[in-house]
Amino acid sequence: MNRVSSVAALALFVSSGAFAAEPPASKPAAEDRWWKHVEVLASDAMEGRDTGSKGYATAAGYVSKELAALGVKPLLKTGFLQPMALQSRRLIEAKSSVALVKDGQTLPLVQGEDVVLSSRQGDNGTVDAPLVFVGYGLSIPELGHDDFAGLDLKGKVVVLLQGGPADIPGPVKSHFSSWTERLKVLKAGGAVGYVYLQNPKMLELPWERIVGSSKNPTVVFADPSLNDSRGLKVAVVANVAQSQKWLEGAPHTYEELLALADADKPLPKFDIPLRMKAKLAFDVKPLKSMNVVGVMPGADPVLAKEYVVLSAHLDHVGIGEPVKGDRIYNGAMDNASGVAALLEVARRLHDQAEKPKRSVLFALVTGEEKGLLGSKYFASRPPVPITSIVADFNLDMFMPHWPFTSVVAHGKDESSLAVPLAEVAAKQDIQVLEDPEPDRNLFVRSDQYSFIREGVPALFFKFGYTPGSEEQKVFKQWLAERYHAPSDDLAQQPVDHEGAARFITFLTALTNAVADAPRRPYWNDDSFFRRFAKPAPAEAPAEAPVEAPAKGR
Repeated sequence: MNRVSSVAALALFVSSGAFAAEPPASKPAAEDRWWKHVEVLASDAMEGRDTGSKGYATAAGYVSKELAALGVKPLLKTGFLQPMALQSRRLIEAKSSVALVKDGQTLPLVQGEDVVLSSRQGDNGTVDAPLVFVGYGLSIPELGHDDFAGLDLKGKVVVLLQGGPADIPGPVKSHFSSWTERLKVLKAGGAVGYVYLQNPKMLELPWERIVGSSKNPTVVFADPSLNDSRGLKVAVVANVAQSQKWLEGAPHTYEELLALADADKPLPKFDIPLRMKAKLAFDVKPLKSMNVVGVMPGADPVLAKEYVVLSAHLDHVGIGEPVKGDRIYNGAMDNASGVAALLEVARRLHDQAEKPKRSVLFALVTGEEKGLLGSKYFASRPPVPITSIVADFNLDMFMPHWPFTSVVAHGKDESSLAVPLAEVAAKQDIQVLEDPEPDRNLFVRSDQYSFIREGVPALFFKFGYTPGSEEQKVFKQWLAERYHAPSDDLAQQPVDHEGAARFITFLTALTNAVADAPRRPYWNDDSFFRRFAKPAPAEAPAEAPVEAPAKGR
């Protein structure tokens, strides 16, 4: 991973006026207010805002109160809160194990050193299965790509490598790389599990942090029908340093497969002369959490029945393994920063003389860190008819680490939202950049994806940077040192407060542009995601319930 020296990083932060944790008193009130929200939400008192925790409930109460003060109205019988029933699943390490077997010889693997066993997949019991390498594990019929073609998966554990072919468009590759889509194919083929081999060039977290996060419980829906990313008996993430163990005696080594992937050459598929034996035990407990949902009613009597959604996840990962003695994972950038920005957009909309014609719906969701749970629940049980939601603008780690002069808007090539995006950016002298790292699959990794799968055009925003730039080096350093770590806190956090305020101005203007447009946004004819679009509102039921039922209920 590219890193920038602390001296170079400090020079960049100082030159942009971006290093101090406390904003100077001379800064405009808008910047002060945004940062004050971040300070509250990322304080130690919130205990990392883990899904279903006391700290998360406190944060939800704070956000509800702030929205109410800005003229945002509750939509549900439960007020601003949209509760949901969940389950907490923790792997019992002392009762779980994994090993490789070759020629009758058993090689035990060490949890936390060789592998991490997922708590999301699997149930109490044992697995004894052969291994097969399936390349990237992608099946994309529309583009004629199928890593599973001709392979017998029944009763096997598949071994796959992180990444995908460069000639597949980023958003489409991201969609089919999602575990929801991958598991459809694996379950249909009869596979019982998977082993995920990481590519060192794509790592976002050091192995120690992956191990630390694995000790926290995962969370799933209590309603099994909503758990479309579950269903296998076992799932394993391999330590890069130990990945060759999974390919001993195979036709290709781990290093050879990496070389092919990095050269963008086709990956072979082959049986591996090993079996995997695993024993799994889980502690499962009921859990409750909630989204915070409210609406700022539109000014136009007709268009007010349509909604622009502004979304951001309120949760983080809570209290976990200590790093340098600190156990609270405050989540300042991830994602107190995004929630704070939406509160300030609400303030701007409330204070402006002309109110938006369409209604603006605020969705501060739970469980994003656990698999987009809150946004999925919202999108499948929306408080307004899903066909009345015209767009979603999502914030998650929008990363105000340098001056806001450019933006990456994931999804801009998929819908007509590209038009107001370009117009607003041009007026504010903001450059719209392409996704600099499409292999990170960001298009499906945050809450906009839940709206996209329900047919709603969406954009997901980041401060822009280009490959090889100083800004990218700063971001890479932030990922290595602070992402999902206790150091994503309020102390010495590199933040450009002026850039954050300018971004809030940008998002407010874009929200107004879409809310006031005569025509609702639409998917481009050539967009892969157009297939998820729902029937036009005129074709939808005339009387939709206030809280729509989930599919299949």
